[in-house]
Formats: sequence, structure tokens, C-alpha cells
Amino acid sequence: METQIHFEILRQPDDTTCGPTCLHSIYSYYNDTISLAQVIEEVPALEGGGTLAVVLGCHALQRGYDATLYTFDMQVFDPTWFCLSAEEMAEKLILQLEVKHTPKMETVTRAYLEFLRLKGKILLEDLSTELLRRILKQHKPIISGLSSTYLYRSARELDLGSRLIYDDINGEPTGHFVVLSGYDINTRKAMIADPWHPNPMSDNQYYEVRFNRLIPAIMLSTISFDANMLVITPRKKK
Repeated sequence: METQIHFEILRQPDDTTCGPTCLHSIYSYYNDTISLAQVIEEVPALEGGGTLAVVLGCHALQRGYDATLYTFDMQVFDPTWFCLSAEEMAEKLILQLEVKHTPKMETVTRAYLEFLRLKGKILLEDLSTELLRRILKQHKPIISGLSSTYLYRSARELDLGSRLIYDDINGEPTGHFVVLSGYDINTRKAMIADPWHPNPMSDNQYYEVRFNRLIPAIMLSTISFDANMLVITPRKKK
């Protein structure tokens, strides 16, 4: 059994704009004509480049979409928080920031607080093939953070400021965003739309990867606060 979403994605313009490029592809899927250049301009970048799934979610919420984050980031969220209301979760995030106050944690926390303020949903579920299939069967593409180092089996990367270079000694694991656009239950593979091209997985931007490689790649991205899946849908009219 196969579910495949007809999906197109542009090539990311540089090393750090995978997130906005994935977000633009979701907007295009829903026939939203915003340009990639505008999305890149409007999505705040982290110091040193790149962004977070929650920041992409905030942009979508501000643009009138619904956004749900499936998080696996235990650096930021305690598992006991997911039975709380959005207001109570926000209070926990603020209390945590008081005792874990680093520049990166402050940036991440402020983004989650804004996401909750904009009525985004944050869920904790087991990362499984069943979860992925349940979402994709509804024809909802998924923006996923993951470890490109693990997915691609490439050397770790060294940040030179303006660009990244492969360096197996000095390099660090690198985070990346792709879009999950389908699955084949018989081959146990997910279909990927990747803004990075050329990439080590395929001679184009669309390829399949086994679930047992994809799922660890997502989980390992917790190192860079990227262990999230973002589902964006048009807001339901009340």
C-alpha cells in the first residue's frame, strides 16, 4: 500500500535556508503564491544561520494556517508537561529558562512561547511508522528536522560562517529540514522532498529512504534542537 502526495520543492538558495524552502513548498502545496524570497526574508534566522521548526510554525500561524508540532526534544520539554494546558506549559517553559539560561535556550524558549501564544499545538507521541502513516494518509506533508549527517552518512561539517565544509575531524553533526511526502508500506520506505541539491541520496530532490534510517535521523537531531515534525494545514473555518 502506497500513499504519495503530489509535491514539488525548490532548491534552497544557500547552505542555511532549508527551513524556509521547505515552508515555501508547503505553502505552494496549498496554492499559496508567496515567493520563496519573501518566506526567506520573513522567517527569522538563528545567529550563525538556519532556523527552527517552531519558528516556521509561527510564520504559518501568522499567515492564517493551523500548525501542529510533534516534538521529541527532551532538552526543552519534560514529558510530564504534555498533560498540561497551553498556558501551564508556557509557565513551565518560563520557569525552566530561569535556571537553564543560555543564549540558545532563550532563543528556543521564546520561539515556543510565541508558538503557543499564536495557538499552535505541541504534542508528544511515539515516533513510529504508524504516526507517519497516519499523518500522510490524510495528505498532510510533514516538515521534519533531522540529522543530515546521519541520513546522508556524510562527514560532519565545519561552519566557516558563510558556508559549511565537510571535516571529519573538526566538524559537528549538522541539522537539516526535509519534507516527508509519502510512504510505501510494502518497502517500508518514506518519500522525501529535499531542498538540498545536489545531495548524497539522489541525483534529484526526490527519493525514498527506509523508515529504520529516517526515524533515527529525526531523533538524533535533538542535538541541534531540531527533533520536531511540523504539520501545517489551512485553518478550518468556524
